[in-house]
Amino acid sequence: MHLSRKSKLLTICLLVFFLFNFGCQKEVEADPAAPDFSLSDLSGRMTSLEQHRGSVVLLDFWATWCPPCRMSIPEIIQLHEKFGRKGLVIFGISMDDPRMVTDEQLRVFKEKAGITYSVLRVNRQILQDYFGDEQISIPTMFVIDRDGMIRDKLVGFRPGALEKSVNEIL
Repeated sequence: MHLSRKSKLLTICLLVFFLFNFGCQKEVEADPAAPDFSLSDLSGRMTSLEQHRGSVVLLDFWATWCPPCRMSIPEIIQLHEKFGRKGLVIFGISMDDPRMVTDEQLRVFKEKAGITYSVLRVNRQILQDYFGDEQISIPTMFVIDRDGMIRDKLVGFRPGALEKSVNEIL
């Protein structure tokens, strides 16, 4: 079948029209609200995101067995020391299985690594709230502004990217 030039142009125009008008129906918020959570730290105290409204919060999903996670810890400690007084709160959310890495082992790891921020234990609800059905990669860091909006999501160890993101929000 041989289409005329006019027919081809009309077909392309219609295709472009439908793609732009109907192809992407999902609206995406620029800065979605960060889901609240209630998690236990290594001493059993519960903490929530809502308790830290008014602060910039960094959530670091990590695990002791993850080399890029371990490589990112010194940078996160440095950010905590540099920006903690300016309102930065950091939570390291451990993805370690409690049957494999006990709270005591996690405390020892925290001490040896020099972690100065709170380490919390992950639960299914926070994973669902922050990752939904997408594949989880660690480390993944969420930067949440003072109003509780997710302003950045950083996946993997990318030296300097986290400080830039936090600095822009503070």
